Amino acid sequence: MATLEALLMSTHHPLTPARLNEIMGAGSIRAIRNAVQALNESYEQSGRSFRIEQVAGGYQILTLPEHGEALRRLHQKEADAKLTKAALETLSIIAYKQPILRADVEAIRGVACGETIRSLMEKHLVKIAGRAEEPGRPILYGTTKRFLELFGLNSLKDLPKPEEFKPQG
Repeated sequence: MATLEALLMSTHHPLTPARLNEIMGAGSIRAIRNAVQALNESYEQSGRSFRIEQVAGGYQILTLPEHGEALRRLHQKEADAKLTKAALETLSIIAYKQPILRADVEAIRGVACGETIRSLMEKHLVKIAGRAEEPGRPILYGTTKRFLELFGLNSLKDLPKPEEFKPQG
């Protein structure tokens, strides 16, 4: 049952009983159905917030309807965090060149970036990383821990190397 649970938790798409049987070698589709039923009983007895449901011909772990409002609020925040092409370009420049001045970002992109940087700061992807040691002491920008989380990076060293983006041949 633990393997079945692990398989269902690791995918965002329904897995058919036949596919689960193929992966697990459970012996029969009936064994898969019995395991699903046992897991659902266990979830209900322990007061879990989810259960296994049949969706589009397969099984999928879904949250219970009573948690829908909280999940809607969570996912609305994530939808609000979507990045425009300009924001993604600006963020990548900051990530690779940090700490960096807004003027340097604008020189690389060739357009004004003040509003884009402000938007990235509101999304907690960019922060003020200090001030430059030059006249006027302009602000330096860098990425945040949230940036690393959102892009699945352990540290900035995990960013793809620029040479990985060069055309082959």
